Amino acid sequence: MKILVTGATGYIGGRLIPELLRKKYSVRAVSRNLSKLKARSWAQHPQVELVQADVLDGQQLTTACSGIDVAYYLVHSMVPGQHNFAEADRIAAKNMSYAATKASVKRIIYLSGLGDDTADLSAHLKSRTEVGQILKQGPVPTTILRAAMIIGSGSASFEILRYLVERLPWMITPKWLKTPCQPIAVRNVIDYLVRCVESPETSGKNFDIGGPDTLTYRELMDIYAEEAHLKKRIIIPIPILTPRLSSYWIHLVTPVPAAIARPLAEGLKNPVICHENHIQKIIPQTLLSCREAIRLALERSAQGQVISRWTDAGELPPFEWSYEGDPSWSGGTLFKDQRSKTIRVSEDRLWAVITQIGGDNGWYYANWLWKIRGAIDRVLGGVGLSRGRRDSHELMMGDALDFWRVLETEKNKKLVLAAEMKLPGEALLKFEITTLDSGECQLTQTALFKPRGILGLLYWYAVTPFHHYIFQGMLEKIVKLAQANRSEEFLFKASLAFPSCL
Repeated sequence: MKILVTGATGYIGGRLIPELLRKKYSVRAVSRNLSKLKARSWAQHPQVELVQADVLDGQQLTTACSGIDVAYYLVHSMVPGQHNFAEADRIAAKNMSYAATKASVKRIIYLSGLGDDTADLSAHLKSRTEVGQILKQGPVPTTILRAAMIIGSGSASFEILRYLVERLPWMITPKWLKTPCQPIAVRNVIDYLVRCVESPETSGKNFDIGGPDTLTYRELMDIYAEEAHLKKRIIIPIPILTPRLSSYWIHLVTPVPAAIARPLAEGLKNPVICHENHIQKIIPQTLLSCREAIRLALERSAQGQVISRWTDAGELPPFEWSYEGDPSWSGGTLFKDQRSKTIRVSEDRLWAVITQIGGDNGWYYANWLWKIRGAIDRVLGGVGLSRGRRDSHELMMGDALDFWRVLETEKNKKLVLAAEMKLPGEALLKFEITTLDSGECQLTQTALFKPRGILGLLYWYAVTPFHHYIFQGMLEKIVKLAQANRSEEFLFKASLAFPSCL
């Protein structure tokens, strides 16, 4: 059986594919960006085929579906930069239905959202329902699994819950805090998705999937505080907070940007509980309680074992101007701040220090300035520093790294970060390692900025005085950590774990 997974680099797709491979299925992983696919840990698996296709391009999707038996549809356009996600999802669903029909796909499996189809249903949940209806109208039998909040390390819903509870010992909230929901652990969701393939009786049917607990969001926050060993949070619900205001508050306090927070916040007013549990008879499994799911997610986050995150979705920016020779034909001004150091250490050791930058480790030098820049970015509507990183040691192409995105990575050679903060232009930060004939390593650190208009020029000249302090200090700290000898190994690791000691 050959299985297609759309949204292969997304939160669910990134966890589903390893399980399908473990079950010995042949998988065709589809994403808009082939480089992001190639960076995944399973990309070299002999049973995986990597295909670049955009669900908004019907021809590309039809080609991707050729020879496929079962297709998972795990695409959602609710990402920053997408101004009308409902329309984009509508077009993509029609393309999927047509492509599956044209390629004679036998089944489609779609992960949707819970919520009664009423007049006050949020735009986000309405769009999820509409996508399912479009897929159902086609001739290919479609299985729809409807889930509420998915609890797992790295999910957007869990990140919102986590940061609200951890950062706010008291909070004023909308009345939706009393709305009932039936969360489900991400491992239970993945198990249902995988075993649907093995269960022909699920073909063409709809199922509600949820965990064993039905709770209010207030109760969910209390459980999280207990599992995180925090004091009980003081929560005051008031009726005047609108979803728009809630989304701005979520944007400021959590890593989730307002573009995603707003439709999620609007959906919190709708009860999301299972009205039937027939799938439990077809696919029996042990369902984790909310407490167990939260405990497991916290453990995975603490151990740095986060397989996928909500930040994984989205396109990588092209940044053609950053490559050699491009500025001459792309036009415009390109500013550069480049610094180098030559040191006698192995490539492995230097690379290990470079790739542990950001997140809890900080930026090695003048972290207080980085935090100020992150706070300014959040106020301006940007992503800020609070996204952190998926893994404390490993960086893959496409990973979010605070307010950067990993654009390119070549082990022991090159790391390129693209800025995703609010800027009047485009910016890159590069780290390049060159092994010299003498056996030494040369580390070259380059900041590139392509300004946009007069504001871009003013911005560059305004921040230039800080560059020598920040970038030179960061380069020297990387070199110092890399040069730590073996007898200082403990200090080396401690300095990475506790950047405030640097």
